[in-house]
Amino acid sequence: MAPLPSYVSGAWQVPQDEGVPLTDAVTGAEIGRISSSGIDMGAALEHGRRVGGPALRELTFHQRAVLLKQLGLQLREHRDELYALSARTGATLADSKIDVDGGIGVLLSYASKAKRELPNDTVLVDGDVEPLSKGGTFAGRHICTPLHGVAVQINAFNFPMWGPLEKLAPAFLAGMPTLVKPASQTAYLTARLVELIIESGVLPEGTLQLVCGSTGNLFDHLTEQDLVAFTGSATTAHKLRTHPMVVGRSVRFNAEADSLNCSILGPDATPGTPEFDLFVKQLVTEITVKAGQKCTAIRRALVPAALMDAVAEAAGERLARVKIGNPSNPDVRMGALAGLEQREEVRRRLKTLLDAGSIAFGDPERVEVVDADAERGAFMSPVLLRADDPGRAEPHEVEAFGPVSTLLPYDGTAAQAVALAARGQGSLVGSVVTADPGFARRVVLGAAPWHGRLLVLNSENAAESTGHGSPLPPLVHGGPGRAGGGEEMGGMRGVMHHMQRTAVQAGPSMLSAITGRWTAGAPTRPDDVHPFRKHLEELRVGDTVVAGPRAVTLADIEHFAEFTGDTFYAHMDEEAAKANPFFGGRVAHGYLVLSFAAGLFVDPEPGPVLANYGLENLRFMAPTFPGDELTVRLTAKQLTPREDAAYGEVRWDTEVTRQDGAVVAKYDVLTLVAKRPGPAGPEGK
Repeated sequence: MAPLPSYVSGAWQVPQDEGVPLTDAVTGAEIGRISSSGIDMGAALEHGRRVGGPALRELTFHQRAVLLKQLGLQLREHRDELYALSARTGATLADSKIDVDGGIGVLLSYASKAKRELPNDTVLVDGDVEPLSKGGTFAGRHICTPLHGVAVQINAFNFPMWGPLEKLAPAFLAGMPTLVKPASQTAYLTARLVELIIESGVLPEGTLQLVCGSTGNLFDHLTEQDLVAFTGSATTAHKLRTHPMVVGRSVRFNAEADSLNCSILGPDATPGTPEFDLFVKQLVTEITVKAGQKCTAIRRALVPAALMDAVAEAAGERLARVKIGNPSNPDVRMGALAGLEQREEVRRRLKTLLDAGSIAFGDPERVEVVDADAERGAFMSPVLLRADDPGRAEPHEVEAFGPVSTLLPYDGTAAQAVALAARGQGSLVGSVVTADPGFARRVVLGAAPWHGRLLVLNSENAAESTGHGSPLPPLVHGGPGRAGGGEEMGGMRGVMHHMQRTAVQAGPSMLSAITGRWTAGAPTRPDDVHPFRKHLEELRVGDTVVAGPRAVTLADIEHFAEFTGDTFYAHMDEEAAKANPFFGGRVAHGYLVLSFAAGLFVDPEPGPVLANYGLENLRFMAPTFPGDELTVRLTAKQLTPREDAAYGEVRWDTEVTRQDGAVVAKYDVLTLVAKRPGPAGPEGK
């Protein structure tokens, strides 16, 4: 059989030896070989740093997002091929969709979030300006810039597509190239994924490399600018985390490791309630999806002691209906484990777990299969264990990474449920199934320090909930303690993990130049041309218009009150307003001040400004009294062109002052501004 090639240093490379066999999880037939012999790991990392990194850093966040979207859409066209290859890993079509569609979905989700939440720039500003002096001439701000290294990802066998793509997306957006090292058992699917990506030509050269086989001496070539993201066993994570180069050069290391996740049935969720049925259905789903080979699967089902028999019976009835066998057969609901070695490892772990309990359903040694050979394929019955003594150590310490879960009783109190959950020593995810808000709050707040994610499931959200075992791109994926102590994804949190946060101290003009955002105290750019008459390309950060003054009369205040219905006493009752410690007399409505300010700075004629789509950071700083005169200063604070549209966003710093110089209101105005018309027409396309 032909060995899997690796893609390093800009070329496909075939191993120099025959490698070790890879087998079809369903038939046991050899389907290829794998080895990393002959790969110059140092050269591969240097290629990423020297070629991929600079190419990515030349692009803005939005340009990178466009490429991720293009890649996701192109991979969608190959889903059927990827599903078929995924079936050889033992995955059913439903399992394959989680892996294949889930991975593609991460790319598209990150692309969308980046265009909404990141600037169209190469530097990310983190947080607000920090004043460092009384006079305002010295200030600080945090910026995030991409590390000048390679994001090395070492993945587990259970998600050969979703695994690499959920790590690639935030690294790519941050501006950091990736080197993928998949687990050997299912590397043939990851290799085809990378082949499709390279063939697409969407990603710049050097931004994605693939090593099939062992890591060899890869870690010997890491530097302080590189990053490692690992998914696998806690034992391997510890070994890699303590590698001399990782320790000596403080290489960022993110691990997602073993996790004895739990699901807690609330005492209110008795048989006949929707929550009882949801708990049982979710438990069976987590046992059987991907044949239980998920780092987020439910390993411990915590059930009020009085409900143990009912849950065991209901879950057993559901499990008995699950057909096991060839995942290509549409009647099959659970496929094979990743390989025969994996099945034997699960059986060994089960023997240890049985020291603490008994089997409530299933037979780990025998299974009836559909359209397959039960011995040649890595098939196994789902197994539900029952441990009536929750104090035993085994269920809280031993993970059988397959279709196995253990029922454990608790006394019905949130306190004991939390204590048992914590005995997992840190988990990726936990869930509580209850309709009791008080119980849910006690469990969530009590269990949160031991979990990266917590799901509260009940009839309110069941129809739309993605379930206990589904990590989602906007939320962090990871967990404390045994689960690895790291975080992946999490929206922009995942992006910033690949960047260096740096505090910059400077004057306002320098901070403006460095960050691309106008900073209070920096020079402004008054112009004879009103900034609302400028197209996006003509605007510059610091462009300013000053308008006013406009007097505010008592008649204005009373008219506004009558027109809007806002007759709050501070605007309408002189005696009551005088008694208010903040005012001392009748004052104008805050929203009247905003309306007058808009009337002062708006240019009324049709022009490049297409729409005002909101205000942010609004604060009313001082009252406006009848007779006060208002002046407004509007300054272009940030310009964000859209890559795929004929307009962009402009954030305007807005300050309204009285005649005595007091600041009445401060806020940001957000507008959509057209780009200059292009030769193809007014859309600029």
